[in-house]
Parts: sequence; structure tokens; C-alpha cells
Amino acid sequence: MKIIGIEHIAIAVKDLDTSSPFWKHILQIPHRSTEVVESEGVTTDIYDTKKGKVELLESRGSDTPVGKFLSKKGEGIHHVCFEVDDIKQAIIELKKNNIRVLSDEPRTGAEGYQVVFIHPSSAGGVLVELAQKPN
Repeated sequence: MKIIGIEHIAIAVKDLDTSSPFWKHILQIPHRSTEVVESEGVTTDIYDTKKGKVELLESRGSDTPVGKFLSKKGEGIHHVCFEVDDIKQAIIELKKNNIRVLSDEPRTGAEGYQVVFIHPSSAGGVLVELAQKPN
């Protein structure tokens, strides 16, 4: 598996309208897109530093992964995402090394990336996402 770099850091927020001005106006990081990702139950708001992105995650319901995170821990860093060159090969390698992945197949995430999550128990308590850029 080849890690290309940090793709984004995801931050769970209660409300995009309240949280986004800090990133957009105070830090002046260019806004890239806002997108609903139905499969994850979130609306994403993405800011691109050109050396990695910040992805704000607003839950679309209390029973979603981000909704549960917010009720348990409150706002804050939800996960870190690394870009990989081959997501399917990454899953094979992780499983060979007894790393707990949350799905056997990649799913389509924000911006069309193919993604898989690594359980925090296999990554020092951190939820890790791996993502392959769409062609």
C-alpha cells in the first residue's frame, strides 16, 4: 500500500452555518465544495489548503456515525484520511496484517473518492480513513 499524503482531516460539527465562517473567513481557506453523502449520513463542507483539506461533517440524523459521535463526544476531530494509490490493495494488505477495517469493499465518499475506514482499535484510538482519488 502506498500512502500519497494526508487527504483531509474531518471535523464533526453541530451546524455548518455556525462552523464554516471560521475556516472560510477567518483562516481564509478556499471553499471547495459542499456535498451530501447519503451513505454516511452527512453533509460535508470542504476547504482546500492545496496541501490537504479540512472537511467539516454535519450529521443528517442522530443515528448516523457522525450523529452518534456528536452525542457522545461533542464537536471535534472525527477522523484523519490518507490518500492511497490503490484502495482495494490497501484493504487486502490491512486484513493480512489483522487490521480491523469497517468494510470489506470500498464505498463512494465525498468528491467521488473510494473509501474505507480502519477501526480505532487498530490505529491507536484514531478513526482512520483511506481514500483513492476518482480517475
